[in-house]
Amino acid sequence: MIEVKNLKKSFGNFKAVDDVSFDVKAGEIFGLLGPNGAGKTTTLRLLSTVLKPDAGQIRVNGFDVSQEPDRVRAQLGVVADSNGLYDRLTATENVRYFARLYDLPEANIKSRMDELFPKLGIDEFANKRAGQFSRGMKQKVSIASALMHNPPIMIFDEPTNGLDVMAARQVRQFIKECRRPDKCIIFSTHIMREVEELCDRIAIIHKGKVAAIGTFSELQQQGGSKDFEEIFVKLIEEDDRAL
Repeated sequence: MIEVKNLKKSFGNFKAVDDVSFDVKAGEIFGLLGPNGAGKTTTLRLLSTVLKPDAGQIRVNGFDVSQEPDRVRAQLGVVADSNGLYDRLTATENVRYFARLYDLPEANIKSRMDELFPKLGIDEFANKRAGQFSRGMKQKVSIASALMHNPPIMIFDEPTNGLDVMAARQVRQFIKECRRPDKCIIFSTHIMREVEELCDRIAIIHKGKVAAIGTFSELQQQGGSKDFEEIFVKLIEEDDRAL
């Protein structure tokens, strides 16, 4: 459902993304794991048409990101670190506003909110203004807003960053429930345990490059350990020596 080939993006002399390639299959949760500044978010911004690549190709459900950005955006639900909510609107009003940007009929908006709000625990604060929300509450509303049009491809860019234990747990559970045979999910994080819990395959990103890619068991064999933190550190160190 996603094909990324030889992707490059620089800011001045800094190579944020340097010849990155991977694919994401239907029914899969694909993890992008790496330290802060590794290039994960830049890669996702290129994929979601926020940035234009310097070189390489991205195809999303068959549509080329550079040539058909509008069609690509229609395929995506993107949950970023910046939630974009309006503080003076309630949770319901925020979600309805974003749903209308997708031209969803009112009946569809109501049924979709009825589906998403209980799963995310939004019902209990649905009529409160977003300016009163905790970070976890804002993140849940942001997720609902991004997925109102029921997109086939979902991108979660560090969705549990800064959340308390219970809110992070609820978000992870929701992501598990989003898995469908006809959909795919990209999950970006720097938290090892989340990758182990959620992801079918993982790409380790380091200094703008893919240092390793594979299933958890494949990376265990490559890293020579069962402990994923040890695997991560070893693969990053090997990549540093190769640079």
